[in-house]
Amino acid sequence: MNQISSIIPLLLLDKIIVNALEEDFGVGGDLTSALTINQFTSSKAEIIARKPGVVACLEVSKRVFNIFDPDLKVDLLVNDGDMIKANTPIISISGKSTSILGAERTALNFLGILSGVATETRRLVDKISGTNTRVCCTRKTIPGLRILQKYAVKCGGGFNHRFGLSDGILIKDNHIKASGGIKNAVKEIKSISGHMQKIEIEADNINQVIAAIDSGVDVIMLDNMTLSDIRNALRIINKKVLVEASGSISVDNIRDIAETGVDIISVGWITHSAPSLDVGLDFKD
Repeated sequence: MNQISSIIPLLLLDKIIVNALEEDFGVGGDLTSALTINQFTSSKAEIIARKPGVVACLEVSKRVFNIFDPDLKVDLLVNDGDMIKANTPIISISGKSTSILGAERTALNFLGILSGVATETRRLVDKISGTNTRVCCTRKTIPGLRILQKYAVKCGGGFNHRFGLSDGILIKDNHIKASGGIKNAVKEIKSISGHMQKIEIEADNINQVIAAIDSGVDVIMLDNMTLSDIRNALRIINKKVLVEASGSISVDNIRDIAETGVDIISVGWITHSAPSLDVGLDFKD
């Protein structure tokens, strides 16, 4: 079972949550609830997954309610990474009715968006089951939610690429153009970086693959290559370095790409375009 505390410091998590609550609650607060519900009224509610999927970041939603009102009692009914059926209760909340409603949308937004990421990741992971290839996410994330989306990918059985620009060296096409070619780019990096730092380079044709091998990089990313070109590149690389495939990855073609023998398949859309899992909050009678 994944634990969000293993990847996200509480101080950072609270900052993300408070920003989201302030965005929704604004200066005037929840006008509708304030005008229709007695402030001393208490209720019990459940968050329901209305569609099947993989849940992620349950602790984030729980934290939303507890930051909004520390007196709310919030219980998690399932675990991060669980595959659940439609209409499954996943969180129960009890306490002041106005507090539950005030935190509702923010909690559901986090839960729906991040469970959607986990669900799509699991779809891809299941699709390549039995191969030795890993599904990785990228830096193509929703601004402000990257660290949570990275965690959601892990809940879905995937792996993380770089969290940020300082986490690793990845030479892409624009670096190659601006530095005067692959050999120049790698030479400059090796003259400065330490021996513990791995170097990955993006290649979109076979000539670049050959140049990357000759330059002594550690990982080669095959960008938007056809299956035929990927197989050809793998023959040339001959297991000298790790190989990552990226670009135009879909549920329909990921199995074929994995079966070529690449080590990693990186997918941007699981974080920037995954549909939210349909979740809702219902008060109990």
